Amino acid sequence: MTTRYAALLRGINVGGHKRVPMAELRVLIEELGHSAVATHLQSGNAVFDAAAGDEQSLAVELERGIEDHFGFRVDCLVRDAAYLRAIADDCPFPAAELEGKQLHVTYFSDPVGPERFAEIDPAAFVPEEFRIGDRALYLYAPNGLGRSKLAEALGRPRFNRGIVATTRNWNTVVKLVELTRS
Repeated sequence: MTTRYAALLRGINVGGHKRVPMAELRVLIEELGHSAVATHLQSGNAVFDAAAGDEQSLAVELERGIEDHFGFRVDCLVRDAAYLRAIADDCPFPAAELEGKQLHVTYFSDPVGPERFAEIDPAAFVPEEFRIGDRALYLYAPNGLGRSKLAEALGRPRFNRGIVATTRNWNTVVKLVELTRS
């Protein structure tokens, strides 16, 4: 029995740093014993089938494989198809009415609660908004992530200390759900 997963690699192929060609990543994931491997975009999104295992073990396996193959460490999150679908279904914002660049999901390695972001004053960032989900944060940034003051505040190291966090725009969130459908 296999499960369909997505691997979310953090911070690769940005500005020429930590270059991971997707063709090589697909081969690496296959060499780790996984099947039906596909990638999406150049920013570190891969889907694959794996025999029974847990997300954390699969992430560690992939991190080690990348470090051995490419010579640098890359944080990875692995999430199964059901989780990805639940994140999309539970979106607190009207996703169907927004452009993909306006809505983002930050996936976390561990659960986070509102206390982690308690010092952020939501009123100071209106019309931008965020909501906490299951190991995820939903961000509505009407002018896009690159211009978002709230995204900048949420990305400060003190808010992400002790966890791995990686962000995807809504178009990629939806595509990962599609790619992991059985």
